[in-house]
Amino acid sequence: MSDTKRGALVVISGPSGAGKTSICNELLKRIPHSRWSVSVTTRPPRGEEVDGQEYRFIGPGEFQRMVADHELLEYAQYLGNWYGTPRKPVEEALAAGQIMVMEIDVQGGAQVAQRMPRSIRVFVLPPTMETLRARLEGRKTESEALQERRIAKADGEIAFARASGGYPYFITNDILEDSVRRVMDIIEHETQR
Repeated sequence: MSDTKRGALVVISGPSGAGKTSICNELLKRIPHSRWSVSVTTRPPRGEEVDGQEYRFIGPGEFQRMVADHELLEYAQYLGNWYGTPRKPVEEALAAGQIMVMEIDVQGGAQVAQRMPRSIRVFVLPPTMETLRARLEGRKTESEALQERRIAKADGEIAFARASGGYPYFITNDILEDSVRRVMDIIEHETQR
């Protein structure tokens, strides 16, 4: 048996506006040897997003090639665009003993639960739907119509997450610091098992 420490894959999911990105950013600051999983997407950049940091922005043809070549750990379509997680960086991070932090939707989370059952999967809930609406409006990066589509989709995502069995942990993100501490406690508990 090897003495090499295996890393951990941390999956953070939840509806748009629940605070997933804020939680992930704090985890990356606080957890030594952690890495951000850069997803690929067919959607255009939003606001100040930089290709290769938040996402790798690719065309539909390149995305379908990656699917066909089994290069994605998970993938899903969300509001007309495709999103996926390249497999190789995740495998490399885990082999190097790093914590790989991944923010993906519930469809992708269910795929990861099947393919990597030892992953740590947390679903982030908003305190209320009114809070969710206010957070989406506060972004000022999307049209009102797109915000409404995201809000309408949130109930279904929450129901899917609960029914899928893919998420052992649910947290309500009311106060960011409390939510980050809770996720860090979950990671510590899971990595000690």
